[in-house]
Amino acid sequence: MILELIIGFLSIVIVVFVYTTINLMRKVEKIEDVIIRYDGFISEYSKQLENSQTRLDEIDAKGIFKSDDEIGWFFKQIKRLQDDVSRFKAD
Repeated sequence: MILELIIGFLSIVIVVFVYTTINLMRKVEKIEDVIIRYDGFISEYSKQLENSQTRLDEIDAKGIFKSDDEIGWFFKQIKRLQDDVSRFKAD
C-alpha cells in the first residue's frame, strides 16, 4: 500500500517535471528565434551605419558645405548625429 502511494506520488512528480521542462524548452526556443532576428537586424543596421559614415566622410572631405552657413550648420548637425549613432554599431 505505501509502496503504491510512493510510486504514484513519484509518477506525478515526474510528469510535472517533464511538463515544465518541455514548456521551458519551448520558451527558450522562441527567445532564440527572436535573438536571431534581432542579430540580423543589428548586423544590417551596422552595415548601413558604416555606409552612411563613409559617405558623410567623403562629402565632408570635399568641403562642399563649408561655404554656406545654413547648409554648413545643418551638415555639421547631421555629421554629429552620425558620429553619435556610429558609437553604438555592432562589431
